Amino acid sequence: MLWSILIGMVAGWLAGQVSRGQGFGVLGNIVVGIIGAVVGNFLFGLLGLQSYGTLGSIVTSTVGAVLFLWVVRLFTGLPDRR
Repeated sequence: MLWSILIGMVAGWLAGQVSRGQGFGVLGNIVVGIIGAVVGNFLFGLLGLQSYGTLGSIVTSTVGAVLFLWVVRLFTGLPDRR
């Protein structure tokens, strides 16, 4: 459980760096990373892709988190803060 939270925190921070240019704070990074893990695993499964190990989990979660943030921004109209 703790390992999943740490991976979520790293993935959320990376997604924040990629999509907004900044992080979301510790709690925000964890939430975005965990949602990103769910989205990323779902999408990778649809595409027939698999990830292994810690690095694979971080990549999958980050891709999912970036996509999640893009969809949220699309529906809420929040601007990109670069």
